[in-house]
Amino acid sequence: MGRVINFSAGPAVLPEDVLRQAAAEMLDWHGSGQSVMEMSHRGKEFISIAEAAEGDLRELLAIPANYKVLFLQGGATLQFEMIPINLLRGKPGASYLHTGEWAKKAIKAAKTFGQVNIVASAEDAGFTYAPAQSTWKLDPETAYLHYTANETIGGVEFQWVPETGKVPLVCDMSSNILSRPVDVAKYGLIYAGAQKNIGPAGLTIVIVRDDLIGQGQPTPPAMLDYKTHADADSMYNTPATYGIYIAGLVFQWLKKQGGLAAMEKKNIEKAQLLYDFLDQSKFFKNPVRKQDRSRMNVPFTLKDAALDEEFLKGAKARNMVQLKGHRSVGGMRASIYNAMSIEGVRALVDYMREFEKSHG
Repeated sequence: MGRVINFSAGPAVLPEDVLRQAAAEMLDWHGSGQSVMEMSHRGKEFISIAEAAEGDLRELLAIPANYKVLFLQGGATLQFEMIPINLLRGKPGASYLHTGEWAKKAIKAAKTFGQVNIVASAEDAGFTYAPAQSTWKLDPETAYLHYTANETIGGVEFQWVPETGKVPLVCDMSSNILSRPVDVAKYGLIYAGAQKNIGPAGLTIVIVRDDLIGQGQPTPPAMLDYKTHADADSMYNTPATYGIYIAGLVFQWLKKQGGLAAMEKKNIEKAQLLYDFLDQSKFFKNPVRKQDRSRMNVPFTLKDAALDEEFLKGAKARNMVQLKGHRSVGGMRASIYNAMSIEGVRALVDYMREFEKSHG
């Protein structure tokens, strides 16, 4: 069987070139006589892999020198707790934007450690838009403002960066990191689980400004303290070595594609192709406000939900998988991350057009 067209929200499709290189290097990485999975994380071979990965990520995102890049574990979910533990810094609370399921989880975790001020919520319209900043109620003394740049489940993406003045801006970029250029200097902290647009599950990337490190009050437990990992170059304990290796290959692949500006153009083209079809269809519908639509995750529903299983069965027969929507919202969802080709999106649109013609 050939490779499927994989629309999974995560773990997600990886560039085929990366998988082939990893396969070729599986038993013997660069003449070392060992797999990366067998290497000591303290050895010179793996140290060179980790350093190259960090260097390439810094280049891709133009990360300023006063930011640390941490390769951690625990997924974005652990960051829901590490962020307030480290960034409240003795203040009574922090501010959060509520834009969907992942923001909700971050908010719930933060409430364990301090007061949470919801500056704005999109719940009134079923989380189908990003609240305009003019509607927010942001306390200038708050410890930080947290938002989710792209809601993987709801398909809502911020096409702009919040302005918070001196308040540190914290962002969950798990599902859209590296899909477009980012002005890192506007943020206090950026975090992302790797399993959507970077590499395999098990690795989490944190980009944090120096002045926010080592400020936790009280001092966090060692494994939950950013200072611990920054001081140890992300090797306080054994890191997700193979995840870092694959992430490094993805970073190299992105550079070969022309970097993030070139990748953004490709992502706009892919998303536009799918949204253009949805907008003219009388059978399929996307619920998200147009200016807030995600380029990465495109949810849609059929006119008759009773046809959902038939639609999925037909997609599978055409080698397309993982189109079923998240269990919390139903319907369908096509995740079209960096590694999804334009040909894959065209195949989906062609099938949707065919399905509408035969069932509409």
